[in-house]
Amino acid sequence: MKNIIKYVFFIGVAITTVSCDDYLDVKPVGIVIPETLKDFRAVLTKAYAVYPEHKSLASTRGDELLMDEFSNDLVYYKDIHIWKDANPDRITYAFQYGELYNIIFYTNVIINEASNKLDPSAEKDQLVGEAYALRALAYFDLINLFGKPFNPATAVTDRGVPLALEIDLEQAYIPETVAVIYNQILSDNQEAQKLINVDVQTTGINYRFSKAALYAFESRVFLYQKDWAKAIEAANKAMTFKNALTNLNTTAVLPNSYNGVESILALEDVFENFLKGASYASPVLIGAYDKTNDLRFPLFYQASGSKFTFKKGGDTSQKCTFRASELYLTKAEASAQLNDLPTARTTVLTFIKNRYNATAFNQLSTSIANMSQTQLLDFIGQERQREFAVEGQRWFDLRRTSQKEIIHTLNGQTYTLIQNDPRYTLPFPENARLNNPDL
Repeated sequence: MKNIIKYVFFIGVAITTVSCDDYLDVKPVGIVIPETLKDFRAVLTKAYAVYPEHKSLASTRGDELLMDEFSNDLVYYKDIHIWKDANPDRITYAFQYGELYNIIFYTNVIINEASNKLDPSAEKDQLVGEAYALRALAYFDLINLFGKPFNPATAVTDRGVPLALEIDLEQAYIPETVAVIYNQILSDNQEAQKLINVDVQTTGINYRFSKAALYAFESRVFLYQKDWAKAIEAANKAMTFKNALTNLNTTAVLPNSYNGVESILALEDVFENFLKGASYASPVLIGAYDKTNDLRFPLFYQASGSKFTFKKGGDTSQKCTFRASELYLTKAEASAQLNDLPTARTTVLTFIKNRYNATAFNQLSTSIANMSQTQLLDFIGQERQREFAVEGQRWFDLRRTSQKEIIHTLNGQTYTLIQNDPRYTLPFPENARLNNPDL
């Protein structure tokens, strides 16, 4: 009975708090448990709306940011920036572990309840398919924050995160292995592929999953699993729906905008405004660019004395989870890993032609033609660093690749994250451990 009461209350809140737009204005009289397609769509819209901004916090840990020591907001990020995870100041922002499981709760309502209550229709299939996809995305973020990076040799024993597929608020969940969580992610994505029937979402509701977004997501998952051939296959499928790149030679606009030609899934606020105001671009990040010939540099950064502030981020118009650039760079990286250097070169050249002026592109074309496999992989990695600056991908990329040493300096003190440091994996939050001794 206790579970039922909690469930009724939670879903009642979900329905009655999403009416921020006319098409979300769901106010069923006397109903607290969703019954109709409109009710269930409201629940899923709520899940989309509250998807957490954890990627801003992840960027704080990597090599992209130089914190502003005079910012009033520094106190919220300081201990994250210096990797003080064991005993952080209580004012420090916490990674949104519980919030991600809250997303999973919403999606479980759709998957377990809407499937049985709603009559067959294309709209029902789309709704349930989106729920599977969103649940998979939440687990992907959880495992890449709180689980070890995927290692094919050890994934079956490496500790991951708890798996919750049913609506049971009383159950104490025990962490599953990294392999189990990745298998669930792929299983959910495959279920979503059977149901989702919208190829590309229209601008304005492109926070919702589509076929293009599913395949883009799948290509990212396979890339992290080092399953190179499948990463290429999924990227190619996504490109059949969405492959346009913003040509910065002709259109000087941010390529990560939700209404840009590259947008595939515009769900996440990946660099929130308070952090943007409390940080500068790090010397490591600025040093990665050809400031004269890389057309992204003046679009992404603004000089501020001897430092550079970010133009990217801090704006809901830049919500971005997947975009076309990632497909090209995933295909290029996976092709290079398979030693298919002609495909890797062609793919990366197609991408950079839209990012550098003609002089630099011609020079790079010659250089790329002569690169070894190792050199080409290094260049593609640098392009990911440049392209996806403060989009929440850098920390995950560092985890899955070199796990390099990072040095941060703050208030005259130096802090070091050594190579392969265990702190590349976050501990479960204290409140989660208190509530669940099995963590």
